[in-house]
Amino acid sequence: ALLDDIHDNKALKDIIVDIKELALKSNIPEHEIISLVNLGHRYVCREWNKKEELVTDQAIKHLRGYCTLLEAFTTTDRSELSLILKVQEFCYENMNFMKAFQKIILLFYKTEVLSEETILRWYKDAHATKGKMHFLEQMKNMVE
Repeated sequence: ALLDDIHDNKALKDIIVDIKELALKSNIPEHEIISLVNLGHRYVCREWNKKEELVTDQAIKHLRGYCTLLEAFTTTDRSELSLILKVQEFCYENMNFMKAFQKIILLFYKTEVLSEETILRWYKDAHATKGKMHFLEQMKNMVE
């Protein structure tokens, strides 16, 4: 339903209100909302061009439109970390996205979806093991 609302051009602020109301009624914590929003993006991303060089551009263009939505549901360190881990998991499971990880995290940082502190925490000790060395290497220059 979330993707339908977005594709029907429902106002983003209305979508955010609807999701927050549903989360409150259903007692769903913010870090779990991030997982649900991420599932919707996974479905859309699988339909893109599979050429690796085009995937990153498509991902950034697509995700830029969702930054306001994601920011509304990353108000805690836990939800921010959950988002980073979901992006890491998605990029690992979808090999065409392996090189997109750092650029996605940078986009989320620049649009204030993710804080510097959470990114540093992920880098130092909260990263997932799947693709760990590959993603840490991508993030090295940004973190330094």
